[in-house]
Amino acid sequence: MTRPITPVSKPGEPASETYVVCLDCGRQFAYDWDHMRVGKPIARSADAGVLRPDMPKKTDSRLKWALLGSAVPLGMMLGNTLRTRKREKPAPPKR
Repeated sequence: MTRPITPVSKPGEPASETYVVCLDCGRQFAYDWDHMRVGKPIARSADAGVLRPDMPKKTDSRLKWALLGSAVPLGMMLGNTLRTRKREKPAPPKR
């Protein structure tokens, strides 16, 4: 959940309703400052709110991190192999 949000209103207009937003699903809920509790879901308007309805969904990046984590040891093994082969070059024949 986000922190409670109260949209700023123009002078002379009544204050807007305070709400919180679920960061997983994007739904907005009324927030009661007196009891400091989350209330019922409220309708989300297209022009106001924290999360736009057309935002991309959360992607699972576990595979990306697994591939990245396995690339480091593979790079180290390849580097060691190349270094070892460089050291083991046979000496040129003596004349």
